[in-house]
Amino acid sequence: MVIIIGVLAAFGVPRLLKSVERSKASEAFKYMTSVRDSQERHSMRNGEYASTIADLDFKQADPKYFVVLPIEPGSTGSIEDSWSMTLRRTGASGGYGAYEVTFTQEGYDPIASTIEAYPEIHPMSR
Repeated sequence: MVIIIGVLAAFGVPRLLKSVERSKASEAFKYMTSVRDSQERHSMRNGEYASTIADLDFKQADPKYFVVLPIEPGSTGSIEDSWSMTLRRTGASGGYGAYEVTFTQEGYDPIASTIEAYPEIHPMSR
């Protein structure tokens, strides 16, 4: 009986940890999608992207498991027509370390996002 429970736990716990971490990563993608949408509205109204979250019509609490890094000029070097923003995973991450999720005016940036190294928790991968 004890052996059966041990075997089940050995297989079930890692799957549970992946599922929990994937859920936490989904929070980052949802947050960043909202930032991107708000940036587009700001750009339409003001002719440039916002340089801070406070400048956006954004009413969402910061993600619980991520540090929100500042908005920076994007690929063109000017906030007028490009931006980039990163969320960094904090705290215990089920053994995955401090991965990052980055978005730009184009959307999710897989090149700058270190979550790409973990497809098993990446909400956009299957």
